[in-house]
Amino acid sequence: MKKLQNYIDGKFHAPISGAYIDNVDPSRGTVYSLIPDSGQEDIMMAANAAKAAFPKWSGLSIEERSKILVRFSQGIEDRMDEFVAAESMDNGKPVSLARQVDIPRAVSNLHFFATAILHFASESHYMEGVGINYTTRKPIGVVGCISPWNLPLYLFTWKIAPALAAGNCVVAKPSEITPYTAYLLSEVAAEIGMPPGVLNIVHGLGSNAGDAIVKHPDIKAISFTGGTATGAYIAKTAGPMFKKLSLELGGKNPNIIFADCDFDDMLSTTVRSSFANQGQICLCGSRIFIERPIYDKFKIAFAEKVSRMKVGIPSDPNTKQGAVVSKDHMEKVMSYIALAKEEGGSIVAGGNQVTLEAPYEHGFYLEPTVIEGLSFDCRTNQEEIFGPVVTLCPFDTEEEVLKMANSTQYGLAATVWTSDLKRAHRVANQIHSGIVWVNSWLVRDLRTPFGGVKSSGVGREGGWEALKFFTEPKNIFIKN
Repeated sequence: MKKLQNYIDGKFHAPISGAYIDNVDPSRGTVYSLIPDSGQEDIMMAANAAKAAFPKWSGLSIEERSKILVRFSQGIEDRMDEFVAAESMDNGKPVSLARQVDIPRAVSNLHFFATAILHFASESHYMEGVGINYTTRKPIGVVGCISPWNLPLYLFTWKIAPALAAGNCVVAKPSEITPYTAYLLSEVAAEIGMPPGVLNIVHGLGSNAGDAIVKHPDIKAISFTGGTATGAYIAKTAGPMFKKLSLELGGKNPNIIFADCDFDDMLSTTVRSSFANQGQICLCGSRIFIERPIYDKFKIAFAEKVSRMKVGIPSDPNTKQGAVVSKDHMEKVMSYIALAKEEGGSIVAGGNQVTLEAPYEHGFYLEPTVIEGLSFDCRTNQEEIFGPVVTLCPFDTEEEVLKMANSTQYGLAATVWTSDLKRAHRVANQIHSGIVWVNSWLVRDLRTPFGGVKSSGVGREGGWEALKFFTEPKNIFIKN
């Protein structure tokens, strides 16, 4: 059984403790590799390597850093099939999704920031008869990047790419649940000649390795994507150390459907926005609000489409729903389906665990589930489930649906379906959310700011926002 290794100072290392964690294939429910159970000593080694590498890496011209990151992105692309298979096996998602979305977007992340840094400009402010102010933006130093399990390589590169492009050195921890493509990425880093210490990838539990990253005094900024409770802990811990924080946290996103929408386009997109990646995307629309005149029509058509979605092994090209990421997560999602019934909800479609034929009979499969009849403020409609479960709720007026949509502690993303342009602007403006898609879903321009409000996070990622986060501005005044 393969043992993954940490990548520190340009070399591969076993964990200092000698301890490993099981890595489970969700499609079979069996252990297929072991990952380092790293701790404070491993993080210290990585931070020391990054600190030593920082002067040289930050001193390179942006053209030199850009060329290295372009090679890095090409290195993933050259091993596309291997990365796709690894992402599917590690996460349980269909191979087709990993090939169409996860790995290509990881390539795009690295290539985008490799070229964006070439155009990242500072400002100047001329004072008539007095002098000129100009702003420099310098890399912070050593930064920590902690990524989640749902889009493993995609979100891992989303963090490390702007950090490296800006001239920082990185200590990065992928999720212990889905570590394999991060390990392959460390192999690519070695292959393309990434300077030692610039990128350090340390595997392990959040409570050990992740906590050590947050607390290390030489790690000056933390970029984290994950649960809101963990984000609150990071803010509480890192805040008194005056670290810069970018926290992309939970979501309970509304999908608002008005009767004047393009019904067919809305319906097909809503199936995708509800259940892509088994509903394990922070941007999925888990609360669907439908204007009452089309509620019954939508419910029947939606349930029919959902019921036809094939739950199957990730390698089957016809599979629409693969396995959820772990046994614990499957049990969590099933507990929310039971809670919804207790709260008076009715199952419109799905609601059951799925058992496949050997050798997949122990995999973590669930039917995509649709529930109606719940109050907007019940636990099922307020708490993040992060699985293939959505709720349906009718509404009569804009005021009513906005009240329901804005009722949760979260404010990450929202979707609005309408043919009325004035209504689209009006409703989008009043939704408490960092991102709103109108008549679409998950259209991502890497130049735009990404992040949420309320308990969905602090700060923004993407484009200039990410490069600004990973740099510190300095104003310099020169007298005439």
